[in-house]
Amino acid sequence: MANVMDSRSGFVGVTRTSFPPGPAGSPVSWLSFPRIIDVPFEICVAAMESWQRAARSGELRIGQALLRWPIEHGRDRGARQIEVWLAQGPLRPRVRMRLEVDQWSASLARTALELIPCHRVWPTGAYFRSGHLLLDSLTHSLRRHQPAQPRRGLEVVGQFAEQG
Repeated sequence: MANVMDSRSGFVGVTRTSFPPGPAGSPVSWLSFPRIIDVPFEICVAAMESWQRAARSGELRIGQALLRWPIEHGRDRGARQIEVWLAQGPLRPRVRMRLEVDQWSASLARTALELIPCHRVWPTGAYFRSGHLLLDSLTHSLRRHQPAQPRRGLEVVGQFAEQG
């Protein structure tokens, strides 16, 4: 994996290379968007399953992106996959992608999200903006499904007397 930065937008993505080679004998490479979030994997899966039940005709629109159900089981340890159609702007066709959701760390209650294109993409500013915006929206929505955590170090011990 190698980090790639679009000089016009400043967004960073990850380049992956996969084998077997593509049609011209060169490896198939694409740009993905990995993200680790502080939400337990079980909560992420439960939230996505509730979205699936509420989605009309098997699709859920998040901003300009479209998530298509069903949630599929991945190859690894219970990972989940969802088909995503990422919009890059009004005059560009949507890019078919796969959202992989996997447990990052059980002890730290973190989840790994990765948005992976299903074919070659052009690494434009619009592509990076759209991918990061979708992950930002998903992260925000998934955090809202977490039970409230008490703040550490802030404890109300008693009432303050009013001075007059």
